[in-house]
This record gives sequence, structure tokens and C-alpha cells, in this order.
Amino acid sequence: MTNGGVLRLAAQRIFILAALPGLVLSAGVALAQAAKSEMLIYCGITMVRPMTEISQAFEKKENVRITLAQGGSEDLYQSAKKSGVGDLYLPGEPSFRDKYVNEGLLGEFQTVGYNQMAIVVPKGNPKKVKGDPRELLRKDLIVSIGNAASGSVGYETKEILDGLRIYQKVVAAAVFLAPDSRGLNNALKKGEADVAMNWRATGFFPDNVGALDVIDLDPKLARPQALLLNLLTFSKQKELARRFIAFAAGDEGQAIFRKYGFLDNRNRPPR
Repeated sequence: MTNGGVLRLAAQRIFILAALPGLVLSAGVALAQAAKSEMLIYCGITMVRPMTEISQAFEKKENVRITLAQGGSEDLYQSAKKSGVGDLYLPGEPSFRDKYVNEGLLGEFQTVGYNQMAIVVPKGNPKKVKGDPRELLRKDLIVSIGNAASGSVGYETKEILDGLRIYQKVVAAAVFLAPDSRGLNNALKKGEADVAMNWRATGFFPDNVGALDVIDLDPKLARPQALLLNLLTFSKQKELARRFIAFAAGDEGQAIFRKYGFLDNRNRPPR
């Protein structure tokens, strides 16, 4: 081999050796990314704001990527049941656990806060609506309520109005039944409705607080409803999911729920 060939071979070896640390580092990063765990949380639409922030904080603590599937509580449960994929389920009220726990998909759980129903109106309450569900029968109001078949807000509205024996009358008077709390608030903000029954916390969300007012109902009618974060029994990340539940129910998670207008889990509200 000529001197030139030897020099070229040596230069190639030096380049390969110099590149090795970078290659090893790149491979390590790729492996770390590939090893990142993933979690899927089925989250009722009303709790998406706090759960998004809690998920982001948890991702920083753990090597995990979290996806939130959002929608009506009933629709979410049926989706989880059909797919057999996911880790946690957070419906908007406890009746969904009561209804389905015997099917065996909902395992251990913790209370992470409380929902409470209220009347919601456009800012300034231009129609002077009072804190009484019977106001929904006023002839001068355009009314919207939740669909009891798709989500927690509709289910809880039906429970309250059934207790007053006016549910069917309100359904007949309503301009439409919204699938979830977001649809109800959007109708009010667009001027498509004058009044709605909705989860009170949604009126305190940053994009709603300047446009909507919350009118509280008598707690004897609108009892606080526990938010139960359920571990799905088919979860492939059970230990990680348990740590998430503990985090959401702990100090940092509860501060986030309070920030978005929810009652926290520190003291059980009167019933």
C-alpha cells in the first residue's frame, strides 16, 4: 500500500472513532424516547382543563406521554369498553361507576374533586334568571340542557329536574339538547340560548368567565358530585396509573382543580 493509501485509511479510522460518541449519544436518545411509557386517560369534557395541566406536570415527573380522550362520560366509557385500551377513566359524576362497576372494567379509584350543577347565563344575566330550575319553564327564555344519554351534565340535569317533576316539560321547551358542558356554554356565548343548566366550574374557566355568569342552586337540589378517577382493569400501566391517581388527589393536583373552579377533595361537601 502506498503512503497515500495508508494516510487515507488512517483518516477514515479517525473519522469513525470521532463519530462514535455522537452515534452512541444519538442511539441513547432514540432508545430513551422509544422506552417512554404512554398512558391514555378517558376524561369527561368538564374536567379536561385541570386534567390537562395535571397531566403536563406528571409528564415532567415521570418518563411518560399522556393522551386525553375527551367527551361525554357515557360515550367515553363505551369507547373504552369497546377498544379495551387505556389506563384511567374520569366521568363527570359517580353514577357512571355505580352503573358499570359490575362489568369489571373499573378497578380501584380515588376522589379527585367535586362537580356541582348550576344555572349558567350570559354575562350580566340580561333576562334576570333566578337560581331555581323552574326558571327553565319561562316562556320568554331560550333554554338548552344536556343530553342525558351522552354525558354527565345531561344525566345530572335529568336527576335534578326529575326530582322537581319537570324534566319532560323542560325537554319539550328546550331548543336543543347539548352532548356536553362545552356545547352548552358555546350556545350561550353565541346567543343561541338564554339559559342552561351546567356544571358550575365551567363558568370560571378563563375563556368563559368574561362571557358567562353562574347562578348557584340550592345545595339540597344540586348536591356536589364526586369526581372518581378510576383505574381501568385492562391497563398495561397499572403502577404508573396508580401514581397518577395519587398525584391528582394530592396537594399539587388539588390546587389545580381549585384553580379551575372545582371543589377539592379535602373536605367532603355537605349533602
